[in-house]
Amino acid sequence: MPPSAATDITPAAEEHHTSDAVILAVACVAQFMVVLDVSIVNVALPKIGGDLHYSATGLQWVVNAYVLTFAGFLLLGGRLADLFGRRRVFVGGLVLFSLASLLGGLAQNSGELTAARALQGLGGAVLSPATLTIIMTTFTEGEGRHRALGAWSATAGLGGAFGVILGGVLTSELSWRWVFYVNIPIGLAAMFAAIAVLTEMRRPGAERAMDVTGSLLATGGLALLVYAIVGTDRHPWGSGRTIGLLAEAAILLVFFVKTQTFVKAPLMPLSLFRSRYVTAANVTMLLLGVAFFSMWYFLSLYLQDVKGHSPIRTGLLFLPMSAAIIIGAQTAGRIIGRFGPRILLFIGLGMTAGGFAWISQVTASSSYTGGLLGGTLLISFGVGLCFTPLATAATTGVHWTQAGLASGVLNTSRQVGGSIGLAALATIATNRTNSLFNPVASRDYGVGARGSYPSALTAGFDRAFAIAAVVCAVAALTALAIPRRDRTPV
Repeated sequence: MPPSAATDITPAAEEHHTSDAVILAVACVAQFMVVLDVSIVNVALPKIGGDLHYSATGLQWVVNAYVLTFAGFLLLGGRLADLFGRRRVFVGGLVLFSLASLLGGLAQNSGELTAARALQGLGGAVLSPATLTIIMTTFTEGEGRHRALGAWSATAGLGGAFGVILGGVLTSELSWRWVFYVNIPIGLAAMFAAIAVLTEMRRPGAERAMDVTGSLLATGGLALLVYAIVGTDRHPWGSGRTIGLLAEAAILLVFFVKTQTFVKAPLMPLSLFRSRYVTAANVTMLLLGVAFFSMWYFLSLYLQDVKGHSPIRTGLLFLPMSAAIIIGAQTAGRIIGRFGPRILLFIGLGMTAGGFAWISQVTASSSYTGGLLGGTLLISFGVGLCFTPLATAATTGVHWTQAGLASGVLNTSRQVGGSIGLAALATIATNRTNSLFNPVASRDYGVGARGSYPSALTAGFDRAFAIAAVVCAVAALTALAIPRRDRTPV
């Protein structure tokens, strides 16, 4: 069967023209690009904010525009991979992601960049579930799949490590625009490789029905929720505007859940959550996303706006954290077969909570080694230790025909948690900073900070880190709901 064939087959019937290692490499390269785009942009945030005149709270939309569309359409992306074939959807996602990257690099104002980031998120939502679907349909349950998931998880750390370094170099030596342009050659290389090595695979006899309405309801509800949270720095929680936006968000999300009970091809079949593995893994991932997304964002601002480091130096200081994620992910991939996901998650999340508590004590005068290094290594290793167990638990007992759906749900939980968490924590941090030092209202973010502003800025970050520590501690307790390794999924 030639690689271009698009037939309805099962994993057992697939003709292996390419080794599993090469297929895994193709999936990991694409996942690398998606993760790279988060870390590489974080380092460039201060430059982007200054050049395109983002406000203090508006700057987070460079991240959240991507995260929101990613989260809102991930379920649809997972469905596409199941119904239309992993190869076709994978290549389509690469094309869309690369095109959006080009538009982001060409953006001339904050509106254009935010729109390009939203389109990038849509491309990522199509692409990311397909990478996990490729792994789930190539490797059978057992040690082989555990190692493949460990490699896939370690890719997140590698993307983070390479992203912060490359982002620093490109921003310092060329322009922040190159943090977007760099995705284009990676995307093209992955696209040609996928065409060459992947055979097609989709669900046998599946109807080509998609719940586009459900996806729009989910995305709209999440966007309104984040917009309401971000606006609380100017409109209090009890204001009519905030309450109204929160009510509208709740209505859309309730309608989304309701539609999943009667549509012909639900975007997120609620029956999936009858499994304690799936439910506990997704709740845990949601909470982890709330905390972890904020770390890169706040540390990038702290190192550049408080400590005065250049983008390239900031990238170098992030390198130990990214290495710790890789080590944690590889460790989990090797020992999960012995211990099961539950205990690894409890340990990893406990370490992450301790790390956030550690860095919540940082001051404007703290050194990197004394104030940040130990805590961020704890966080990073702990998070790396969690990725493989979460992916394993979220797909335990799930039939391969729903692999894309299960991976889409898990990724959605991470992105939703990250989006809501970043919006809430950024707003809390900004409010704390403004209560201690109120800069001129018209001043753009990070421009002209004087006097006690660095200390006030750091105090805001500290409060966000302290809340993140509490969230991780709650996530550690939630992980205990995952059945023990000798239990059968319920």
